[in-house]
Amino acid sequence: GRRVLGGAPFNVAWHLRAFGEVPLLVSRIGHDPDGAAVVEAMDDWDLELRGLQTDPQLPTGRVQVSIEDGEPSYEIVHPSAWDAIEPEGPKVGCALLYHGTLALRDDRARRAWRQLRRGQPETVFVDVNLRPPWWRRDTVLEAIAGAHWVKLNRNELDELAPGGEPAGRRARSFLARHGLSGLVMTDGADGAGILTAAGEHWEARPDAHIPVVDTVGAGDAFSAVWIAGLLGGWDTQTTLVRALDFAAAICGVRGATTDDRRIYDRTMAVWSSS
Repeated sequence: GRRVLGGAPFNVAWHLRAFGEVPLLVSRIGHDPDGAAVVEAMDDWDLELRGLQTDPQLPTGRVQVSIEDGEPSYEIVHPSAWDAIEPEGPKVGCALLYHGTLALRDDRARRAWRQLRRGQPETVFVDVNLRPPWWRRDTVLEAIAGAHWVKLNRNELDELAPGGEPAGRRARSFLARHGLSGLVMTDGADGAGILTAAGEHWEARPDAHIPVVDTVGAGDAFSAVWIAGLLGGWDTQTTLVRALDFAAAICGVRGATTDDRRIYDRTMAVWSSS
């Protein structure tokens, strides 16, 4: 066993900061050694701390990750401090709000999420994470309502849009039904596809020969680069290829994040030359 700091919003914020963005992570930790480790790591990485709350009773969140046949499974402790994220202050607008669906499993955190959404972010990007037993269909669909971009994998599409039609047709119907600007579909080693409300479609596959240590956090790495592309105004094909390439790079390290800045430096050097 090995302890690694992580969690989807944390992972995304970590990568974005390394790429020169200034994300604000809104989360909650416990008054415990794990919480102190989170604060220390964020401070060392120059991540904003003002969105981080401390709970006097609940512990810092923990997830037990097991790898079987190359695929991770997750045991997510409940309740954790992040289940009790509180709304703070007035509505605050932002250029982009990223969140997953797992963070909405508790009523207290959903209240904070609704407060953030009332700030009418210019872009809302929802990352679907269906982790049994911590999801309900109505909660997930509420999160998707009003979003601009949604990311999900093939299994999650099957759960939210079941039926006998081909996956591509169901994905297109899903995009239209929820009024999305775009849908990001990931499918592991088979790569990813992008659908937009304008009827555009892109696909790309990762290099088949990349070294894989584990796949934990690959989706979060993809999301971070996708967000960087949205903020930077990159064209869709460029963003898709860069997101897949960085997700592949994270598959080459143990855990979802790394403090090895050389990985980020190499990634940005490739971006600058292409």
